[in-house]
Amino acid sequence: MTDPTAHGIAALSAWIDGANTHRDPEAQTWSRIGKITEEAGEAIAAFIGMTGQNPRKGITHARADVEDELLDVAITALAALEHLRGHDEQCLVLLARKVEQTLARADLGPQGP
Repeated sequence: MTDPTAHGIAALSAWIDGANTHRDPEAQTWSRIGKITEEAGEAIAAFIGMTGQNPRKGITHARADVEDELLDVAITALAALEHLRGHDEQCLVLLARKVEQTLARADLGPQGP
């Protein structure tokens, strides 16, 4: 049984692909991966707004806005992964595996400190 979140991410990815069938497949992939950077820029803009780093604008965002934008980055990245894999609904399995590998490299796995 597929995780409902993984299913939802794959469904979103397939929906985006369905709206872009008129585009060259390589251009679709470039767009999907480039969208991650756009979303990351929105997270940075929200953080700047939260911390008031632009004196002309002052504080324009709350922490919840930053969190929301970071989640958009994560969803966009996972949907791009689903795009690359043909929407096989394995994004969360692959994410969990990557987290395990990263924990092991940081010596924070099950046997870590």
